[in-house]
Amino acid sequence: MSQLGTPRIEINLAKIAHNAKNLVRLYDSKGIGIMAVTKTVCGEPAVANALVNQGIHTLADSKLKNIKRMREAGITAQFVLLRSPAISEVSSVIKHVDISMNTELAVIKKLSAKAIDSNIRHKIILMIEMGDLREGIMPDTLEEFIKEVLNLSGIEIVGIGANFACFGGVKPSGENIRQLSSLAETMEEKFRLPLSFVSGGNSANYNWFMSTSDTEKINNLRLGESIYLGRETLNRMVIPGLYTDAFTLVSEIIELKSKPSVPYGEIGQDAFGKRPQFQDIGQMKRAIMGVGSQDILVSGLTPRLDIDIIGSSSDHTVLNMKKANLKVGDELRFDLNYGALLLAMTSPYVSKEYVGTYKIYKDRIGKRPALEIEMFK
Repeated sequence: MSQLGTPRIEINLAKIAHNAKNLVRLYDSKGIGIMAVTKTVCGEPAVANALVNQGIHTLADSKLKNIKRMREAGITAQFVLLRSPAISEVSSVIKHVDISMNTELAVIKKLSAKAIDSNIRHKIILMIEMGDLREGIMPDTLEEFIKEVLNLSGIEIVGIGANFACFGGVKPSGENIRQLSSLAETMEEKFRLPLSFVSGGNSANYNWFMSTSDTEKINNLRLGESIYLGRETLNRMVIPGLYTDAFTLVSEIIELKSKPSVPYGEIGQDAFGKRPQFQDIGQMKRAIMGVGSQDILVSGLTPRLDIDIIGSSSDHTVLNMKKANLKVGDELRFDLNYGALLLAMTSPYVSKEYVGTYKIYKDRIGKRPALEIEMFK
C-alpha cells in the first residue's frame, strides 16, 4: 500500500510519454504540430517535462497559476494561455505567457499598453467562431478586427484558431475546416501576415484527421484527452496504440456491510437537492469509500472490478460489491473519464503519486530523442 494513503491518483509517466510520442508522430505525418493542454493535470511539472521530452514544445493552459508553476519548475517550453485573458490578468499575462488566445479588442488594447510598458512584443492567436458558440470572433468581422489590432504596438498576431466539440458539441468537418483555412489564407494574403499557427481544434479532430488526405492550412491541434486518456473526444473511442490507463484513482473501503438496496423511511431530497431513486434487489454487500463528489466526478469513474457504483454524497461513494471478496482497508482502482480526471487532479484532497518512469537517451544518429520505457504496477 502506498505511503500516501487514499484517495490518491496514480500517474504513469511512461504511459503518458508513450501516448505523446505516438501522437506527435501521427499528426506530424500530415504536417500538423501539437500544443499539449496541461490544464487537465494542473500544470504538473513532471507531466509537462515528459511532454517536452517527447517533442511537444508548446504547452497550453487556461490557468495562469499552472503556467507560473511550470515556469518556476524550469520547464523549457513556449507557454500559451488557452483562453482570452481577463483585463484584470493583463499584467500577469505579459509577464508569464508567450502567446495568448484572444477574441476581444478591449483586452488586446490592454495587452498592447502593458507590452509597450514592458518593452516586449506579446504574441496572440485570434480565435474564430466556427459554430460551437463558445469563444470566437465572428468570421464576417475578422478583417476589420485584424485591421484594428495591426494598429497596436507591442502586439504580434501569430495565428488564428477555432474551437470544436467543447461547448456546443459541433464536430470538426471538412466544411468548417475549409472555412477556417480559407480565412487564414485570405488574412495572410490581404495583410501580408504570416501565420505560424492555424489551430484547427483539439482531440475531437482525430476522425477528421484520419479520414482526410488534405489538412488544408491546419498546422496545429491542441491535445489533452488524447494524450492523457488515449481517446478521441467525439465518441470516446480508443486511439489505436495508445494507453487509456495512464491515470488510476485509488480509494479505500472504509465500511463493508450487508444492507438493504433501497433506503427506508420517508424520502426527501439528498445532499445535492435531488430525489434519488433505487432499484430493489434485496440485501446487498454494500461498501463505502472515503471519497465523494467534492473530490471527483463519480459518474466518470469505471471500476476495474465487477462492482457497481450506486451513488455518492460529498465525501462518500457507495458501491454494490456483488461477488467481490474484499474487506475493510482494501483498495479499489478506477479508470477515469476526462471530467473525473480534471476534478481529481484539481482536488487538494486527492494525493498524486507517480508509478511509472522512463528514460530519455539519444539514438544512434544522436539527433532524435528516443524513449526507453520502464513500467511499474
